[in-house]
Amino acid sequence: MTAAAAERSPTLLCRDCLGWFPKRSLESCLSCGSPRLIQHDELSGLTIAHIDCDAFYASVEKRDDPSLAEKPVIVGGGQRGVVSAACYIARIDGVHSAMPMFKALEACPNAVVIRPDMRKYTAVGHEVRTLMREATPLVQPISIDEAFLDLTGTERLHKAPPAETLARLVARIQEEIGITASIGLSYNKFLAKVASDIDKPRGFSVIGRAEAMTFLAPRPTTVIWGVGKSLHRKLLNDGLRTVADLQAIDEVELVRRYGTMGTRLARFSKGVDDRQVELTSKAKSVSNETTFKTDLTSAEQLIPALWRLCESVSASLKHKHISGQVVTLKLKTADFRSLTRRTNLAAPTQLADTLFRTALALLERELNGRRYRLLGVAVSELGEERDADPLDLADPDAGRRKKAEQAIDQVREKLGRSAIKKGRGFGTIIHPESSRDRIILDDEPPE
Repeated sequence: MTAAAAERSPTLLCRDCLGWFPKRSLESCLSCGSPRLIQHDELSGLTIAHIDCDAFYASVEKRDDPSLAEKPVIVGGGQRGVVSAACYIARIDGVHSAMPMFKALEACPNAVVIRPDMRKYTAVGHEVRTLMREATPLVQPISIDEAFLDLTGTERLHKAPPAETLARLVARIQEEIGITASIGLSYNKFLAKVASDIDKPRGFSVIGRAEAMTFLAPRPTTVIWGVGKSLHRKLLNDGLRTVADLQAIDEVELVRRYGTMGTRLARFSKGVDDRQVELTSKAKSVSNETTFKTDLTSAEQLIPALWRLCESVSASLKHKHISGQVVTLKLKTADFRSLTRRTNLAAPTQLADTLFRTALALLERELNGRRYRLLGVAVSELGEERDADPLDLADPDAGRRKKAEQAIDQVREKLGRSAIKKGRGFGTIIHPESSRDRIILDDEPPE
């Protein structure tokens, strides 16, 4: 779009009546009187969006029980679990996701705590995704409640600029599904995701090309995807606190210091992101973890739990038709210290037996009297199913174990997962306080 064309284009949109107006200073819509106006010089020309449902799990629970509307709601495990989601009323008191439940309840003692219902949330997430795909076929989910959308070329289909199509979409999500969502609109995925977090809930924020570098400059380096706790500490130690600090350093120097991540730091800090919106996101890791009601210390207690976790991860790998070559054991001690131990397999696997044998070897090294409140297993370095579990001449029993597990899977597919249970899954039964399955996608930042 030329500068002259942009000047003639309407730059102000009413999110309620979807009316467009020329650039001017307005406090409310000239047509319907709504104060929900969005104005930006590039508004009618931006096409990459990120839509994120607001406090998704908690919003679904409030939708299903109207008596919760004005109450603080926390979705999560019991006293020893963690917060999966918190509504915005609870967030005022400082409650946030991944927070230990006992701390959340100390901060917000009047909160209503609800156990997660992943089956219900998944169903609602699919409903939201269906509406997204009516707006554009280019939808890239990155979790159950958020996705990138590319609306390039949809103007003729909807007879409206992408911004208007997005406003209409979130209105339909609220009216037809009963939850709200926030929109980030920009010219690439990174900035669209940043924009969607600016004004939640029910936000609609825009970052254009003209102000991208200025907008990013004062923000902490953690705004850049991939800057997790470890890298953030390293950047701070190197005197790099804000995006402006990164903008001032040459890409070659950032790559020298931080390897391949240096390229992302250099480009994202300047608002450059050439990733396309793809129809699917590749899985980066598959995991499952359990928080126990009481701290566990013995092999008798932990090994049955480890087996159940490995079976769960294996089932996810098989369902997704993928395999993995790196196995990671996660432990959290009674004093909340996190430990991770990992090992590389000789070949990719999707077998519960292989995962268990590998994770057990890692676990046995940590059975030194410590008390553990959480146990988890993850598989990464994912690849094709066809590469999984090749014949191993060094382990002649591997083929037999593989056939046995495949036979068990076939029985369970017909009769249900409880039809057959292995002996190693029994033992001292410690009911989990909370359990968490997760598939991390390529486009999902680390926690």
